[in-house]
Amino acid sequence: MPQNKKIIPIPTEEDRTLDLALRPQTFQDYLGQDRIKKNIRIITEAAKKRKDPCIEHILFYGGPGLGKTTLSYLVAKKMGTGVRTIAGPSIKKSGDLAAILTNLREGDILFIDEIHRTNKTCEEMIYPVMEEFKLNLIIGKGPMARTMDLKIPRFTLIGATTRLALLSSPLRSRFGAIFRLDNYNLKEIGSIIKRSASLLEVEIEEEAIKTIASRSRFNPRVASRLLKRVRDFSEVEGKGVVTGKEAIKALSFLDIDEMGLESGDRKILQVLFENFGGGPAGLQSLSISTGEEEETIIDIYEPYLMQLGFIKRTPRGRVVTQKAKEYLKKNKKI
Repeated sequence: MPQNKKIIPIPTEEDRTLDLALRPQTFQDYLGQDRIKKNIRIITEAAKKRKDPCIEHILFYGGPGLGKTTLSYLVAKKMGTGVRTIAGPSIKKSGDLAAILTNLREGDILFIDEIHRTNKTCEEMIYPVMEEFKLNLIIGKGPMARTMDLKIPRFTLIGATTRLALLSSPLRSRFGAIFRLDNYNLKEIGSIIKRSASLLEVEIEEEAIKTIASRSRFNPRVASRLLKRVRDFSEVEGKGVVTGKEAIKALSFLDIDEMGLESGDRKILQVLFENFGGGPAGLQSLSISTGEEEETIIDIYEPYLMQLGFIKRTPRGRVVTQKAKEYLKKNKKI
């Protein structure tokens, strides 16, 4: 097996069950994103006052793990409606979209994750559905082809994307409300970890919570993942109570440093510095040199490295900053 390939563990059934158990069930449990929660409260309560079973179509955008899916489920719960979830890449044919839409009930919410990856032909079919709740179908081929308008029950479309720029302008303009999910701060992440530890019945010291929070990349999904791994380490190597020292030891064992950087992050910085003299380096060249896919670099590694001020984009490519060079020297990576 090539050494530059990253092995991604397959989530177990226990992991999936725990992820669902940790997902907030009310807006009170959903920590952070206060501005968005306030806007959603106004939108949903206004619809209820009008006795309207539907609200405006909503688009959430932001990095992976910030809570877009959870927010969509909470909106459905607030409106007292059903929710149908589907991934954008799985909508490949017009028949797939028609089957989904015709099975919706009045007031339902259709949640499309990674909506920017929806097939373009299907995306164009969504336009009249969003505006007029009417599905335009073409029956037959050639001279015998005819169009038929199929009425769809009124519903709310909630889209989620990690790449807003890849969403076409016609589709984006049809959403009545567009919200950007911000990164969390340490205090919010600490509160999320504390809540998750309580649900998992994990005894954890305050120092351990701070340690996990500081290495969680300001991301709730990452924080929950690290908490579960630290818990496992404590159960096997410790005494059942997660202490600050155990958290540091467990995260070091996982190769996650004090800034939350993993081996993949450090490799990108090293390659930029050693192979390209600090940059600039094009995305394709960086992908080949690191053995990581271009989308993985853009979606997983680059946002956090840019947030830390370790790399910056230029018209000619990616460049490491002085801050990154100091980090590499301090950690003896260069």
